[in-house]
Amino acid sequence: MDHMKTNPHLIEFVCLNRELINYLKEEPPVYHESSKAFWDDEHISKSMLEAHLNTENDGASRRLSTIQNSVEWIVSYCKNGQGKQLLDLGCGPGIYSELLYDKGFSVTGIDFSKRSIEYAQNHAKETCRKIRYYYQNYLEMDYENEFDVIILIYCDFGVLPPQDRSALLKKIQKALKKDGILILDAFNRPYLDSFQPIQSIRYENGGFWSAEPYVIIQRNKYFEETANTLEQYLILTDDNCECFNIWNQIYSKETFIDELRSGGFSEIGVFDDVTGADFTGKSETICGIFKAV
Repeated sequence: MDHMKTNPHLIEFVCLNRELINYLKEEPPVYHESSKAFWDDEHISKSMLEAHLNTENDGASRRLSTIQNSVEWIVSYCKNGQGKQLLDLGCGPGIYSELLYDKGFSVTGIDFSKRSIEYAQNHAKETCRKIRYYYQNYLEMDYENEFDVIILIYCDFGVLPPQDRSALLKKIQKALKKDGILILDAFNRPYLDSFQPIQSIRYENGGFWSAEPYVIIQRNKYFEETANTLEQYLILTDDNCECFNIWNQIYSKETFIDELRSGGFSEIGVFDDVTGADFTGKSETICGIFKAV
């Protein structure tokens, strides 16, 4: 043990080993937090922003064509956006927000990624769009009777643990005007057909998770009892070990509606996705329009 006291590198190595073993030896409790917030990590947030702005895939935002179809559906349902206040929760770099602003909505966007909000603010200024963007955890928002429409898109609702979802619905209920609506989506049961349990390990010479070379251990698991998926990424660099747990809730039409009803909402309509496709139950997603009761 004496040689460890005089060798800080060895101490660091042993600590990293213990940390990794602790992550690997057992499954995390459902909705156990990551070791750090990846959306505000200096490197990862840059990778996330690049993924958001890639309009050809569904990596962080959906394809631009899908987003455009979603916006057209929202505008059609609302009978245009003129004179209506809209809140975009989890707005990212403002892709939906800008398109909805162009359709006449007065738009406010909230996101907990500083890099994405700064991009959105700068792009709005460059393009002369008067959109209000705030770097904030939307669980801490405090609006009252202010919005005609609130959207929470890209299945972000199910990322939150149940207690946070309940708290968020109360915040949304308070923020909506009388007869205001909430539009949100989530993962539906068929999503599990494409969700594969994974245990893999690979080396990356720098990439999405770190600018430095790293080893990534990925573990995907479905927790049947609570209908939760977990994508876990253990990232090992020369001097660090981080654990990123990405959770989501899987719904059926019944459980989706029941949770929103418990949160003080009644359903106006349920759809396959955020383009307003008729509900079949065969889509990987489910979308709902709800009003506060």
